[in-house]
Amino acid sequence: MAAEEHPEGYAGHGGDAGGGYDALMAAITGETLPPDADSGDRRAYGSAAADVALLREQLGLIGTALSDPPPGLRARQAPPARPRRRFLAPALGALAVACAGALVAGLGWLGAQGGGGAFDDAAGKGVAGDEGAGSAASGVAFGSPRYLACARLVAEGTVTGAESVPGTGRHRITLDVTRAYKADGPGERGGEPVTFVLDDATARLARGDRVLIGIPRYGDTPDTVITGRRAVAAEAAVIRASLAESRTLTCD
Repeated sequence: MAAEEHPEGYAGHGGDAGGGYDALMAAITGETLPPDADSGDRRAYGSAAADVALLREQLGLIGTALSDPPPGLRARQAPPARPRRRFLAPALGALAVACAGALVAGLGWLGAQGGGGAFDDAAGKGVAGDEGAGSAASGVAFGSPRYLACARLVAEGTVTGAESVPGTGRHRITLDVTRAYKADGPGERGGEPVTFVLDDATARLARGDRVLIGIPRYGDTPDTVITGRRAVAAEAAVIRASLAESRTLTCD
């Protein structure tokens, strides 16, 4: 199944950005998804959570860079108390202004991105194999509570090996798992590397790729492969929001 594209904007129920559930505000304030959230709400929330996390990371880097003194100042002897206070006041003021400006600009950027539906990462789109077509046709979206309940493995990690299987059009992939959201198979619960064979038509992975995969309960190859940092972060947010409900479901 092909991974679903993110919906236009962040508004939830009914697609009305002016009312109802606001995924962007929920991501900023740390609110959880409402119990009746549909797949569109979950996708919007995942996109918003990924971009808010990225914004916070960038603000942290800005703060660290501005708070560190230049190398030349570190080697100098500390000036007297009064001049030092005069120096710190404008420096801290500049830091506050820079961070506030970055925050305002970042939130404005988030709003503009939300209105244009531009959260798809061109370098990190999700891809899926033919085995995912059945799930898509039945309305079971990747990362939804129903998908998690019926999956054998849903894991995030880095590709450490990609060896061609001669004459098959497939590659044998080794994944260093950094987080397993669902792991029911033998040897998959201990965080050990996972090996599987992947059709080249599904995805051509290489060493160092950051991926998120889903393997169905009775399958031995992923029916969904998400690649790219932002795409993985967005889907992971959807999965985390669905985990609690998935544990209350059975796979019929």
